[in-house]
Amino acid sequence: MVSITIDGQTLEVEAGSTVLQAARRLGIDIPTFCYLKRLPPLASCRMCLVEIEGQRRLQPSCATAVTEGMVVRANTALIEETRSSMLDMLLANHPLDCPICDKGGECELQDMVMAYGPRKSEFHDPKRVFHSQDIRLSPVVIMNVNRCIQCQRCVRMCEEVVGAVALGTVEKGMDTAVTGFEGSLASCDQCGNCIEVCPVGALMSFPYRYKARPWDLVETDTVCPHCGTGCQLTVGTRKGEFMRVRSKWDEGVNRETLCVRGRFGLDFVTSRDRIKRPMIRRDGALVPVSWDEAGDYLRRRLSAVEGKATGGLASPRLPNEVLYQFQKLLRTVFRTNNIDCSSRWSAPFDTLGPLVGGFYSRAPLSEVIGNDCILIVGGNVTEENPVTEYLLRDAARRRQAGLLMLSARPSRLDDDARVVVRAVPSGEAASIATVVAGLVTAAGQALPGNALAAIGATIERSAADASDGPGRLAGALKEAGSVTVLVSVDLLRSPDARATLQQINNLLQLLRLLGKGPAMQFLFDRANQLGAWDMGGLPAALPGLRPVADDAARATLARNWGAEIPSEPGAGLDAMLELCVGGQMGALYIAGTDPLISYPDRAFVERALGAAGLLIVQDAFLTDTAGLAEVVLPAAAYGEEPGTFTNNEGRIQKVRKFRELVFEARGNLAIFDFVAALRNQALQPSTQGEIFDEIARLVSGYQELTQEGLGADGAFTKAVPTPPTGVFFAPPPVPIAADRLMLITGDCLFHNGYLSERSDILNTVANDPYAAMSAQDAAQLGLSDGDQVIVSSAVGELTAQLKVDRRFPDGLVFIPENYRALRLNSLMRRGEYPCPVEVRRAHSILHADGTDRIWRGV
Repeated sequence: MVSITIDGQTLEVEAGSTVLQAARRLGIDIPTFCYLKRLPPLASCRMCLVEIEGQRRLQPSCATAVTEGMVVRANTALIEETRSSMLDMLLANHPLDCPICDKGGECELQDMVMAYGPRKSEFHDPKRVFHSQDIRLSPVVIMNVNRCIQCQRCVRMCEEVVGAVALGTVEKGMDTAVTGFEGSLASCDQCGNCIEVCPVGALMSFPYRYKARPWDLVETDTVCPHCGTGCQLTVGTRKGEFMRVRSKWDEGVNRETLCVRGRFGLDFVTSRDRIKRPMIRRDGALVPVSWDEAGDYLRRRLSAVEGKATGGLASPRLPNEVLYQFQKLLRTVFRTNNIDCSSRWSAPFDTLGPLVGGFYSRAPLSEVIGNDCILIVGGNVTEENPVTEYLLRDAARRRQAGLLMLSARPSRLDDDARVVVRAVPSGEAASIATVVAGLVTAAGQALPGNALAAIGATIERSAADASDGPGRLAGALKEAGSVTVLVSVDLLRSPDARATLQQINNLLQLLRLLGKGPAMQFLFDRANQLGAWDMGGLPAALPGLRPVADDAARATLARNWGAEIPSEPGAGLDAMLELCVGGQMGALYIAGTDPLISYPDRAFVERALGAAGLLIVQDAFLTDTAGLAEVVLPAAAYGEEPGTFTNNEGRIQKVRKFRELVFEARGNLAIFDFVAALRNQALQPSTQGEIFDEIARLVSGYQELTQEGLGADGAFTKAVPTPPTGVFFAPPPVPIAADRLMLITGDCLFHNGYLSERSDILNTVANDPYAAMSAQDAAQLGLSDGDQVIVSSAVGELTAQLKVDRRFPDGLVFIPENYRALRLNSLMRRGEYPCPVEVRRAHSILHADGTDRIWRGV
């Protein structure tokens, strides 16, 4: 620790701290423009100058490290004069258009001038003008270069945090101007973080422009609904109408940054697809009815299908309280464990449960990625969890963490990684097994004898040569003092998901034996996937991830719920669809999700949903699945009811209401009460606050939490450790290389499900539906970037624009799953991933009427 005195106040701080950091700890205000807490100091704006005893000149406090006994003065006549002069220089060319500037009322330059600025300018020359009109750099970013004060925040945020390098500067001195490449941001992420950090109105949000003033807005702090990172965001509404989203630098895992979906993708709440009234099917068509009519009809139909199986599917984007009450409704009112919470895959709980219970680290991501080595398995963090990617980049660049990548798809993080290994899709298990074998060989006698015997009995593969990918991964893990493993939930798509999870379990057990203190978290692409599992949204798991077969857990819940719980594990989504096809499913209840666009084999899903005795869909939007329902119940959308999400870290945060229910929609909890009453039963408790209290009382890991205790940064649920079994699973067979193109899927940057596709803003920035492949594969097929191509499988085909990616591995085709119009799941078959496909050019014919249509020919 180092002692420093600032304006007569003495403080001890850690060595390496800056004068600015010490001053802020003392509550002493030192103004800055170029400084950003999460970036290295630049010291270009000179607003933070201070006097230091023994120094002849004023020093920038943001870049001056504290030394023992340092004495600093932060407010003297010389400093005040210097600050005033610096502001006078900035104002010399800054346009005085505050009345029409979107930043008016929250402009840092305005605040600084009021606090420190001159009352009269010494500059009388005409102001410099770059452009007479604002420049629209992208669909969401518009720029007024004349207002720029050259702080470089936007450029550095784009390059050092986001990693996009879309902004830069031209010219120098007072003529410096920030711009995109050739005046465009066509290659950027459109995340808007440059807008967020701009201290003036140089960079502005085009969708928000001229819509409101900050003092007109009612602001609500809440949590992003798009992925599992769990970013805090602040929603601004005016007279109940959604206006904008911003973020705060000192709250949440994201600390001021958001991705394009979080900042610009919340306008889906105003989608034209909202379900206005309850609907029932008459003469083959859905017709609007009153809630009373819907209730009478549903009561009769539930009685008609009684005696057959019942099942439920709920979205992992729903709040914890809704998910908890949904599984409670299914288990107590309908007496079934047929429950699932993913519309894309069914999680193998027999392997997943011990992995989460034994190794999941419910701790801040900043701590988890503070380990020496970070291994990312599967997926594409850049597009699935963009803000998590920002934090990982920071760990690699500033904290020198060793980043290791093992995935089928390339990502932008590859540039910062020490080792990158491209795994064959569905071959991740074999790759991890090879890493484990290599680590065993590298560790040698460092392992206990009994552990060597246990591993040797099941893992017979010799360690890979140190020069190949898995061998280099094993070497890096061996040298690391501590290791974090981040696992993409994308791996659960594969029919070999169980084997992959088993090999991850092997790796974590081995790392623990080697004293690496392994931490593990999933990288979920749904906002509340961990919460959905914790709340019991699985056919084999009760709330708290306790097995359904656990008599004590069932008895505790039965006592509190006043109803017996079936003891046999239920059916997951795939098995429920099979029951539908076989005519055994009486009622299938789907809440807030759309399996018809996301589950592999659309034809099978459509057939199954059509064969259900009674299909009930509870949703805010008229989805494809809702279009097949017999009963449709209009529910609250995101932002229309309160609740909580549990993010990837295990952090539980408040999801707050910022708009009223529209049309005749009801809250999800109210609808569950409505359905239970039709069965002459009541769900108690039934309000969000009371349900949260019950969760905190009954669900392992959530005990002792209080709503009042969920501050700005939420609170962490607790891991409920499962004793390690000591069992090591045998490695899977090495996958045979395919002799044809294989289709894989996942999220893209601008869309990650049916919510984002209902955002008008995201649809203006998103790429057209595309298929990505390597340059070599494209050349062999005679295809070029931008060609319209037909991708066909054994069961279907689609047309998309070709995107040639020079970093993409040969033999693979990637198509995002999030374009509803593509109906990508029509190409896929259940239990087959990746999917064999062929790609050919789609020729177009110019018709006499001037229209250009695709000819689906060879």
